[in-house]
Amino acid sequence: MTANPLYKTQELKLYNSISGQKETFTPITEGNIGMYVCGPTVYSNVHLGNCRTFISFDLVFRYLKHLGYKVRYVRNITDAGHLENDADEGEDKVAKKARLEQLEPMEIVQKYTLDFHNVMSKFNAIPPSIEPTATGHIVEQIEIIKTIIDNGFAYESNGSVYFDVQKFNETNHYGKLSGRNLEDMIANTRELSAQSDKKNPQDFALWKKAEPQHIMRWPAPWSDGFPGWHLECTVMSTKYLGERFDIHGGGMDLKFPHHECEIAQGEAACGHTPVNYWMHANMLTLNGKKMSKSTGNTISPDELFSGNNSILNKAFEPSIVRFFMMQAHYRSILDFSNDALEASEKGYYRLMDAIQSLENLPTSNDSKGFDAAAWRKECYQAMNDDFNSPILIAKLFDAVKFINTVKENKASISESDLDILKQTIHDFVFDVLGLVNSNETSSDASDKLSGTIELLINLRAEARANKDFATSDKIRDKLLEIGIQLKDGREGTTFSLN
Repeated sequence: MTANPLYKTQELKLYNSISGQKETFTPITEGNIGMYVCGPTVYSNVHLGNCRTFISFDLVFRYLKHLGYKVRYVRNITDAGHLENDADEGEDKVAKKARLEQLEPMEIVQKYTLDFHNVMSKFNAIPPSIEPTATGHIVEQIEIIKTIIDNGFAYESNGSVYFDVQKFNETNHYGKLSGRNLEDMIANTRELSAQSDKKNPQDFALWKKAEPQHIMRWPAPWSDGFPGWHLECTVMSTKYLGERFDIHGGGMDLKFPHHECEIAQGEAACGHTPVNYWMHANMLTLNGKKMSKSTGNTISPDELFSGNNSILNKAFEPSIVRFFMMQAHYRSILDFSNDALEASEKGYYRLMDAIQSLENLPTSNDSKGFDAAAWRKECYQAMNDDFNSPILIAKLFDAVKFINTVKENKASISESDLDILKQTIHDFVFDVLGLVNSNETSSDASDKLSGTIELLINLRAEARANKDFATSDKIRDKLLEIGIQLKDGREGTTFSLN
């Protein structure tokens, strides 16, 4: 942490889902932040909508670090206990996929955890400080269930343990995050079948007795079984961040019941609310419609990067997709479409071209038409207003416009203002927004390609000198097949890309 961190001079406001309004952010411990975000259930390739949530919180993580906070960012991996349809009945999502692919459940977990990490790496997301797994915290989950039972808010029934929502609601408010009323929920719930082990339909599982065919099971005082999905996050967040911590994030779809149940579990176990600020990222649509595998209106990150899909006209680089996501506020719905992505691509390259031209931008004794210090302040004001990345990007393009006018000799900038401009753009474009300069990446790739071709040209020359014309012709023909044409001349061999 720096001696004079930026957070001391910046007032950050964030939208707290539980109060429904923007609040000035004050961490529990000055200079330190604990942040928990619900991670993926690793039973399939990561969904693009999930990626948006994790990229949104990567932005939050990056900005908090930029302000000088020491951030402990915990994002879990759910590798057991998440049943189909987010319900208390049905098959475990991981176990079901293991059965379909004829693999061990932990092979499924490993396969799709690696996919998740690979995709997030392409999006240039910083890994969390801690990435705990549900199966790695079974003992802690059993212990917190015992505490909730002892406190009178849970009951055992036929080997399973359920949270008693009505009992909890007598002294607390179940529904405070989602704005729901328990009486209304009860009135709108159909009667459960006689076979149910629950006292009431609203009760949710803390521990489920495993059916004989259920692969993933652990011994517990009540039965051989597995933990409830909601319980996992309560245990992993409080273990690493404490019984009360600063920020809890996730997708809007998790607000109810998942996060509502987390609040209830935390209050039932510890006697107070576990989280000060709840943050929720909104959903993605595709061509104006909800993404759905059943209708075919869906696209995976890899299909997006490769262009191997029937929805978009071309492939888009991960940094451009990230930039596109940042152009919408994290709490707003974002629609993926070919036109929108192409517009973002043009804007992205315009931004990168302006950044590259900064190194050779002429300076004068004064600045005309641009106050760098005032502009820098506006960039911070945007991010301090609930991480408003679209306003920040608009401010960055104000700078791009000015840079281009200087290049055209229609404006001037002093050396001191240019220094502020360079530092601020670097801070916000690369450190905070987490973008990668594809122009530099492309240049680096081009240098490597040229070096590889020169090596092949030299090997071909050696083959010709040794009268090994078969090898010489093979090198020339194979390169031509992939669009690289060799041209032999008096001064040696050159190449061109077809």
